[in-house]
Amino acid sequence: MRGVLLRAAASADAAACAAVFNDWVDATDWMPRVHPADDVERHYREHVLAVCAVTVAEVGGRVAGFLALDAEGMVGGLYLAPEARGRGVGRALVAAAKARRPGGLTLWTFQANAGGRRFYAREGFAEAGRTEGENEEGLPDVLLAWRPA
Repeated sequence: MRGVLLRAAASADAAACAAVFNDWVDATDWMPRVHPADDVERHYREHVLAVCAVTVAEVGGRVAGFLALDAEGMVGGLYLAPEARGRGVGRALVAAAKARRPGGLTLWTFQANAGGRRFYAREGFAEAGRTEGENEEGLPDVLLAWRPA
């Protein structure tokens, strides 16, 4: 997509990534806020950016989304700012993750996340499992997997 720069996240991106996530939580009526916003930022700085390969998508010089990928190919999060949705930014981030882990990817998404589930299905992910809420949010979720053809 034009105007989007994908790059490896730096520690200085923790606040911007946390803000994208926090904004999504606050705008999603079925998603409970489990951690205060400042704790989310600390978690991103101390854990997510320190442990995962995080790719950020910049639009207009601003972080508009990110994808966090662990060493085993588990996507720990893909979040986009509202202005980045429906513009190919998520697809570009997933394509970068697939290139980084060509053997396959997995991720958890909430059963209530109908839009996200449709997006992942378009990107070739298939359901590989479910829980009734064995996560800190207590929400039913779905394990999705992408395997190359």
